[in-house]
Parts: sequence; structure tokens; C-alpha cells
Amino acid sequence: MKITIALLAIIGLVAVSAYPHKPEKKYASKDFLAKQKFFFEIVYRVEDPLMFEEYIKLGKTFTYDKSDYVHPEQRSVYMEKFYNAYKYGVTLPKGEFFGSLAFTHFEQMYGLFDFFYYAKNWEVFQRNVCWARMHFNEGMFVQALTLAVIHRDDFEGLMLPAIYEIFPQYFFNSKFVYEAEKFDYDVWSKYIMYEKEYKDFMYKDYSQYFKKFDNYEYFYTKDFKMWQWWKLMGLGEHWYAEGHHMERDNMYMFNKDSTYLDVMKNVNMFYMPVDYTRDVYFFNKESELSYFTEDVEWNSFWYYFNMDYFPYLDGDDFGLKKDRRGEYYFYVVRQMLARYYMERLSHGFGEIPEFSFFTEVEYGYDPQLINYNGVGYSYRKNYYEYETYGNFDYMYYIINFFTRVEEIITQGYFKTYDGKMIDMRKPESIEYLGDIMQGNYDNYDKYFATFWYMYAHMYFAHIDDTEFYVHPNVFLNYETMMRDPMFYMIYKKITDVFFQFYEYIEPYTHKELYFPGVEIESVKVSDLVTYFDLFDFDVTNLLNDKMTFVDGHFVWDKTLLARQMRLNHKDFDFEYTIKSDKDQKVVVRAFLGPKYDEYGRVLSLKDNRENFVEVDEFYYELKSGVNTFKRSSKDFYWTTDDRTTYTELYKFVMLAYEGKYEFPLDYSEPHCGFPDRLVLPRGWEKGMPMQFFFFVYPFTASYEPYSYNYNYSCGVGSGVRHIDEKPFGYPFDREIDEFEFFVPNMYFKDVKIYYEDTFEKYYGFKYDKFGTFDHSYYYNH
Repeated sequence: MKITIALLAIIGLVAVSAYPHKPEKKYASKDFLAKQKFFFEIVYRVEDPLMFEEYIKLGKTFTYDKSDYVHPEQRSVYMEKFYNAYKYGVTLPKGEFFGSLAFTHFEQMYGLFDFFYYAKNWEVFQRNVCWARMHFNEGMFVQALTLAVIHRDDFEGLMLPAIYEIFPQYFFNSKFVYEAEKFDYDVWSKYIMYEKEYKDFMYKDYSQYFKKFDNYEYFYTKDFKMWQWWKLMGLGEHWYAEGHHMERDNMYMFNKDSTYLDVMKNVNMFYMPVDYTRDVYFFNKESELSYFTEDVEWNSFWYYFNMDYFPYLDGDDFGLKKDRRGEYYFYVVRQMLARYYMERLSHGFGEIPEFSFFTEVEYGYDPQLINYNGVGYSYRKNYYEYETYGNFDYMYYIINFFTRVEEIITQGYFKTYDGKMIDMRKPESIEYLGDIMQGNYDNYDKYFATFWYMYAHMYFAHIDDTEFYVHPNVFLNYETMMRDPMFYMIYKKITDVFFQFYEYIEPYTHKELYFPGVEIESVKVSDLVTYFDLFDFDVTNLLNDKMTFVDGHFVWDKTLLARQMRLNHKDFDFEYTIKSDKDQKVVVRAFLGPKYDEYGRVLSLKDNRENFVEVDEFYYELKSGVNTFKRSSKDFYWTTDDRTTYTELYKFVMLAYEGKYEFPLDYSEPHCGFPDRLVLPRGWEKGMPMQFFFFVYPFTASYEPYSYNYNYSCGVGSGVRHIDEKPFGYPFDREIDEFEFFVPNMYFKDVKIYYEDTFEKYYGFKYDKFGTFDHSYYYNH
């Protein structure tokens, strides 16, 4: 399995192929496995009552004793406040919608988080978690637990299932969720009795779609869409048994593992096709991008970034200042918008539309999601007016916030509440601006900026800071907000503030960028090909049948899978040829950007720098002379392969817990990596023109690269997760003076991205395996 760290795909991080010291492979101890087993079981079907007797007993023993916690004194105030709310029965009830950015919900979640994070040992922590699982709101519980698992130093290597495995409801449409929750194994097992009649019926029902030409049968596919792959294969929309075969990019690795095959042989697998939310009554052109904006891993990446750098964590206490959280926030948002823009270009769309409070939002959006309590999410119609329907107080609060930030940038200084003057003409002041725009705990004006971000999201979700019972809205949770095209319009307004800041920062000079004695002679890039493949997401938490226990041990013998199309690309390579006049340590950065706008006009580098996405960054030791080496897209250090599923991880943990297997700590990808398959935009069948930019500069970091165990750790708060101390996005962080910018240690490469239609072969011809799934196409990629 590929090892990765935490960063944004689009944010590049480091790559390690040339670095001589690989972290030593580590295996889980018995104590570690017991803790991991607990984490997997405590969130199993989290919206249902807790069914594990040992955990029920622990949850009943909770008592609040200050001696059980190690925390700054001020945190005890919040813990007492939350505990009193629990005693008086005014915490958010189970079954209600939880919004992380609803103020009343956030306050309670953060109080519960303190009970987890500051518990002095595992025994207190486990007791508190069991108590919370039994008594508190499901969404609140999962977020507080996620933050604790990520940020407690003594939990390094431990993990929860992916957020889309804990709450599939936040990632798949309501039609699918309702069908999944109705799934009954006993009823399904009787379907085989009617298989012949059912197939006969299907043939008759679909007879209108057949035409005979030259003794061949053809499917009539005019009304079939690319994403409706199951129709092209003659399948209905109910559950199918799939034996023991999952669909994912790296499945071949598991199929070669005899231990894996043995562990999974007794697990009944079922899959159901699931569509993106496209067929809505106010369909608009933005819906064409739903395969991207509603991509499960695209949205979960944003969720985990915000858990890693949760705005309301103290940067000093949690080490987040060492990671330059403010600057990094801007970098991540900028890269996400640039990646989205490239996907828009692949469809012929242009710039991300501007958002204004005083004009209509042209494109509506219906997420077609339901909360775990069955309540549907609110939607926005086309040509919606926020000025008419929004909270005026919040609107002017947000407008005044942006006005004040712009004044700070224009004036060139920022005076903090304690009288400190910050020079806003220094490049490093981007950190202060980032803290303000994220509204995080470290910003220097707590009254002015700390909660602006939360108020903005409450405004777009149509709630206020006093509401307790809240209607579900995508803007209230990190894992759902990027589904809405308006997210990118709003966050573009945020990045505009940062770009305004850089208007006052001097561009890099030729001398600053030039690396004497080093020249990139060439970079060869292999073919860039994208396609849609199928992937099975584990949605076992939607199961609605009775849990089975044998001798007190939970028997996990069924898994439900959501089979969905997703964007992917074939592996590609860079072949570098770099000349150096001596042996030296360097960093290589690679960026991908557009070549033309939507009208086919060449974009100037000065205007285009905001649209480049950093796809790779790595340390390398050049030798004197000509250095030629390859770098595969699979080597990109910040990206991840497909994650091992909840079901698979649980089965392996239990096997190791019983002493029958050594469980490697890097068995699953770290939560913070960006999906490798989303590095490239979809492209065009005839080839979409793009360009790569490569840059080599000296390695001058004050710390050793890769100096934490990136096999299974994200390194959040370590201060060394980034390859060096250069600005994020360097040298595209500042504006560009094209008379000074170009140096021999840079290289531009024109390329084309080709899109292949994986399912084209099904469009015109008879499908021979009617009613079953054909795996053969999958292995062509």
C-alpha cells in the first residue's frame, strides 16, 4: 500500500523517493489493538442504541471528578457548563440534526470534546466516550470524538472509520439511503426463488429498447446517461450479491493476499448502484459538475482538513501555530478553488461566478440529502435572493467584516487589542491575515474576527445564534458544504482578500529565484488519461438488521456497499533531466495549470498564477553532472490510494487481536491525504491543453525532512509536516513580474489531458451478461 501524509492534493507536500531514510515499519501491540477495536465498535451504527454490553456498563459508571482531567484551569469552566446542561436535560437530543457551525451546537460539542481530550488516561477516556455514546447527540458525539482521536498525542496511529462510513447519509442521496435502510437480508435471500420470473419480466419490460439489425441486438440508449452505468448493463436498482469482490483502484493488491481472502470469505457482500444528485426539477448547467462537487473523497478531504486545523483550537496548546495554520488555510482554500476551476474548464465553463449579497444567485442547488433522523436538507431555487430572505443583521456583519479587513490591508498595518502593531507589508504577515479569515482562535482580534466565519455560514443556512433545533443545511457542516456550487463563489471572495494583500508585496526578483549552477534541461511527461471507474463505498452503518453476538463477541458477517462511478486517471510519470555543477540538496516542485481560458485565449502567467495547483513537492539530492530520474504519480507524497474499508479493517483488527496476525500501523491510508485519482481534471476526448510548471531550488530547512512517521501519522502540530519553510505555493505565492521571473531552474511543459469513455462499448451493442456486473472492463485500466 502506498504510504502518504496529510496534505492536500492540491496542496502539494513532499515526496520521498530520493530520501534514504524510510520510517521503520511498525506493528500494533495488544493494547493498541484493544483500543482500535473499541473505536471501530463504538461508532458502529452510531444512530442506533449502543448494543455492546461491556461498553454499556462503562457508560453507566460516569462521574464528573476534576481529578480525572489534566487541563488548563479555564477549560474546567466549559466542562462544568456542559455537565450542568446534561444534568438539567438541555443538551442537544439524540436524533436531532447537528450543525458544527450552528453556534449553540458548537458550544456543546466543544464542551464534550474537553471531556475526551483532557481525560488523564485511557480508562477515563473510554468511560467518557461510552457515556457520551449513550446520552448525547450522534453528530455532536462523532465530531468531538474525531477531534480527540486526531489531536491527542497518545493516540498516534489510532483511527476511526472514514466519516463517510460513519455517516453515509452526508455523502449519498436520499433515495439510496432509504433503500439501504430498508435492506433485509432474509427478504433478499428469497429473491432467488423468483429470479427466472424477474428476469423474464425485465426482458419484457425492456423490449421497447431493443432493435434488430443484421441479427444483432442493440440497446436503445438515447435516454441513458453516462453515470447510469447499471442500466447499460441491464441491471435494476435493487441490491445485488457480489460474492467477495469489491471494486476499487488497488483491489488487485488485496486479491493477492491469502490472509485477506481468508478473512473476507465469510462476509456476505451486497452492492447497490448510486447516482449523483442530478435529476432535479430545476436542473441547471452547474449540475454537470456534480460528479466532482459531490465526490465522496473530495468532500471528506475538506472535512478532515477542518478537523486537523479546527478553527477554535488554541494554536499554542495544540501546536497548530508551528504548522503556520493561517497561511496554510489560505493555501488550501486557494488550491481547492484552482482545482475546481480546472474542472469547470474541462466542461467549457469559465471563471467561478462572483458572489454578491445584492444580486441573485443564478444557479440553485438541491442536495437531495437526508439527516440520519430522516429529515431532508433544505435547497435553494434558481435565481435566489439572499438580500430578500437572509438575516439583515448577519448580512451587514459580514459586509462590515470584509470592509474592515480591506481597510487593514490598504492601511498597511493592523493594531491588535493589546496595542501591538503588525506590519501588513511583510510577506510573513499572511499568517495573521489567514488567522483572521479563518476566524480561528489565534487571530489578534477576538471580538472582531473569531466568530465571523461561523456567522457567515449561519447566514447562508438561514439560522441565527440562538436557535437550538435547526433544519439541515449543507453550509452547517464541513463534510457537506462543498457539494453546493455557491460554496466556491463564497470562498472565492475569501481568497480575493489574500490576493489583495499580495498586491502590496514585492514580486520575487530574478536574483531571489535563480539557483546558480542548476538547470532543468527537460521534463518528459507520459500520457495523461482520465476515465470513470467504479468504486464500492462501505455503507454498512446503514444496516437495519439485528446485530449478532456469539459468546459475547460481535459477528460482522455482512457488508453493504454503495457502488458509484468516480473520476480517475491512469498513472503517469515525470522524467526529469536536471544539470548541477555540484552535489547538493534540493526541493523540486511541480504545478499543473490551465493554458487557455474558456474562450481559447492564452492566459498570461501574471493572471494565471492563481489557477496553478501544486501536484508534487519532494526532496532530492542532486549529483554533480546530469541527473536523470523518474517520478510516478503514485509517488506523490501527499496523495492517497483507495482506503481500506471499515469492514476490512475491523476484520483484520480482530484477527490480530486474537493473535493470528500482525497488524501493521500503516494498514490504511492516513485520514489527511488527498485522493490521488483527483489530481487531474477530466479533460477532453480530443485532448484538453494544459501546462506543467517545474521549479528546483535549494533545500534550506532548519529540520530534517520527513522527520516524523508519515506511514500512519498526519504530523499535525509537529511543525515538520511540510518539506521546508518556504511559503506555501512558492514561487506562485506572490504576484509575478514576467521580466524577472524566468530562470534556468524553471521549466514549462505543454501537455494535453485525454478523457476516455470507459462505458462506450456498452452504448451500441448487446450486453451478454444481462443482470450481472461485468468486471472485465475494469482491468483495462
